[in-house]
Amino acid sequence: MADKHYLEQLSRKLADEGRLIEAGWVALRLMICPGDTSAQQLTDMRFVYMAGAQHLFASIMMMLEPGPDETAVDVSRMDKISRELETFYEEVKLRVARPKGSA
Repeated sequence: MADKHYLEQLSRKLADEGRLIEAGWVALRLMICPGDTSAQQLTDMRFVYMAGAQHLFASIMMMLEPGPDETAVDVSRMDKISRELETFYEEVKLRVARPKGSA
């Protein structure tokens, strides 16, 4: 698996190129979609993934307090979003985990 520094650099590069969210979809697809997933299922899944990303981004932009600097309220809200997503990530890891000894 790639090291943390490489993934951070790749994320910055993809963000600079305007491809970060699409790359996340590709990674998710590779992680969870079996090879026989139909084109329509993939289209629908990408739509849902992108809708979730758009919802989160729009929500973050609306919930930030006015002004150029972050506030304690902003930090608290971002921490809560982070914890919510970390909980989901733990669910993902359990779902895609392979039993010991499997290929």
